Amino acid sequence: MDSCEVLIVGGGPAGSSCARRLRGAGLDTIILDKSTFPRDKVCGGWITPEVIEELEIDPAEYAHGRVLQPITSFRTSRMGDAEIETDYGRAVSYGIRRFEFDDYLLRRCGARLVLGTPLRTLERSAGKWIVNGEIQARLLVGAGGHFCPVARFLGAKTSGETAVAAQEIEFEMDPQQRDLCSIRGETPELYFCPDMKGYGWCFRKGNFLNIGLGRIDAHSLPTYVSGFVRALKESGKVAFNLPASMRGHAYLIFRETKRSVVGDQVLLIGDAAGLAYSQSGEGIRPAIESGLLAAKSILGTDGEYARDKLESYREMLASRFGESQSTWSTRIGRRLPPPMMQSLAKWLLGTHWFSRHVVLDCWFLHANESGFTA
Repeated sequence: MDSCEVLIVGGGPAGSSCARRLRGAGLDTIILDKSTFPRDKVCGGWITPEVIEELEIDPAEYAHGRVLQPITSFRTSRMGDAEIETDYGRAVSYGIRRFEFDDYLLRRCGARLVLGTPLRTLERSAGKWIVNGEIQARLLVGAGGHFCPVARFLGAKTSGETAVAAQEIEFEMDPQQRDLCSIRGETPELYFCPDMKGYGWCFRKGNFLNIGLGRIDAHSLPTYVSGFVRALKESGKVAFNLPASMRGHAYLIFRETKRSVVGDQVLLIGDAAGLAYSQSGEGIRPAIESGLLAAKSILGTDGEYARDKLESYREMLASRFGESQSTWSTRIGRRLPPPMMQSLAKWLLGTHWFSRHVVLDCWFLHANESGFTA
């Protein structure tokens, strides 16, 4: 039987970020993932300069042979209304392909990798976790996304959770499709649903196009998706049939999750902990930062992984993400009757000030947040 100090279940940005920090401190760490990498991952796929800094990525080195699309502006609107373009005059975000990004982070993290192997069995014996009857570890970290098996072990019941459901597609356009696509790579387009319970996006990354829509109301998702795709085609923005069906996924937002993120010799990070930003649904930055915070908490225990020793991780999560999820606009929106909310949203989303300073700066770019250290 193989053994390690820390076993991380899930090789996405949360797991690889945590592993890299633990390995840098000398802890023997294994990452277990059911997929082989590189793997397809359903995700809009953009990161802010803060993420690049936190991960200590050299943009020039990363862009060699990979997609790193600078984003300097956005087009925003409520579906069916006039669009507003906000130009920052500089790169405020970058488009990436999760197929490349996750593999890059995983390969450089320094952990031992057990890929293409799902977590089939999980038990505890003599103060250690036994996974699949083959690996034993003193500490278990769940980083396997919304349906993480470690989260289920801690009592998460996905059937009773309020999750955001999304459908999207990413594909490489052929020359004819490129000619029939008016979306600019430096300018992603965001379209909010009239009831403000979700939004659609259209995002070009070089020759790749990503189209998707997510909603807090999963039952109406197919209707909104079909209408959104039809509108893109009729407007000439994406004047061709999509080459394949959209794929679905789900994620939890921080203010909605009831998951227990800490237990004896176990904790959850990233989407497994339900940390996506409530306004945008973005999960990459919260995943990475939760992985770094988890590593900080783990290293601060001096090898004693009892629940009370790991409790600092929960406190750090609340401090880091609790305030960022509570802006004046979202607090007001939760209290207004739906008809009033829709009327107010129509007016606000039609103004340049609200589109830039609230929708983009606060909800999507989180430019108002203080610096992160872990």
